[in-house]
Amino acid sequence: MRLEEIYHRDPVLKYQIGLRDFIALFPVKIKNDKLLKPEPPATLALDRDVFLQILVAFNQSFA
Repeated sequence: MRLEEIYHRDPVLKYQIGLRDFIALFPVKIKNDKLLKPEPPATLALDRDVFLQILVAFNQSFA
C-alpha cells in the first residue's frame, strides 16, 4: 500500500490536509545506512489505525 492509497481511503484526511502535504509529512530518513521509521506528525492528529497503515506501507516498500 502507498501513502496515496492510504490518503484516499480515509474519509477525513482530504478535509484536513492536501495529498502533497500529507506525503511530505513522512520523508524517508536514513541513519547509519538504516531506514528510520516515520514518526507521527506533530502538526496533524492522525488516527492510530491510519498511522499503523503508514508504518506497514513503509515496511513493505523498503523491506
